[in-house]
Amino acid sequence: MDIDLARTFLAIAQAGSFVRAADILYVTQSTVSTRIKSLEDQLGTAMFTRSKAGVTLTAAGARFERHAQALVRIWQQARQEAALPAEQHQLLTVGSQSSLWDGVMLDWLCRMRTIHDGIAIRTEVGSNDVLMRQMVDGLLDIAVMYTPQTRPGLSMEQLLEETLVLVSTDPDRRADDVGNYVYVDWGVEFRASHAKAFPAGEAASLFAGVGLLGLEFILRNGGSGYFPIGVVKPLFDEGRLHLVPNVPRFQRPAYLIYYPDDSNSALNLAVALLREEGARASKVRLPRR
Repeated sequence: MDIDLARTFLAIAQAGSFVRAADILYVTQSTVSTRIKSLEDQLGTAMFTRSKAGVTLTAAGARFERHAQALVRIWQQARQEAALPAEQHQLLTVGSQSSLWDGVMLDWLCRMRTIHDGIAIRTEVGSNDVLMRQMVDGLLDIAVMYTPQTRPGLSMEQLLEETLVLVSTDPDRRADDVGNYVYVDWGVEFRASHAKAFPAGEAASLFAGVGLLGLEFILRNGGSGYFPIGVVKPLFDEGRLHLVPNVPRFQRPAYLIYYPDDSNSALNLAVALLREEGARASKVRLPRR
């Protein structure tokens, strides 16, 4: 299949319109229509239902969407691997949730590049569901996430257990002082534990879906929030952040997911270094005040 057909299909599914898809792809509307006709002819079924309001996926189109995404990703990976410079002989694709890339995954990536620059690395950021689907589709070599799902043949092990602590730019911030609190959404488990620990709620001045955004906001504007110990430890040592006393700490395990392959030296090196970084991150501690 022409990969442009899959890209065009995905653009229409995203935009809900042939016209807007043409704008996204920088082609004419007639080109978009021709590609979709060719795709539908090859698959033997309609992909979209047309109406005055736009277009929506048919049942067949909805089933094909995941495969179209996989086709595009595999093609991109194939192009990258084919274009590797002579000194890089292998490509690893590693996915993780964004908050993990802020800490242990970034440390691991730096070590990988230092120890073995002959391995090219492609990084992906996604939710648990997206990362699991990419693993099953063979688009990731390794994934690190908080709530994995078991799959046949898939190795799953706890990599680390993060401790989320409440820190503040104010060294005198008390447990009952809720001013300038930034609520960082660390996932379903954190939301449940946070609600149980603070039944009345913490009056948040900002809700942040990305940990790095919440942390940077606090450092620039002052305030407090929950963050992994490994992320805030350097700022704690520098005196830029301070531990808030007499408040709960929350535990959040992260898991390493991969398909074992004894013949894949790059994969095995990456896994070994991840285990080392996970063990190191799990040992980071802040004193209680």
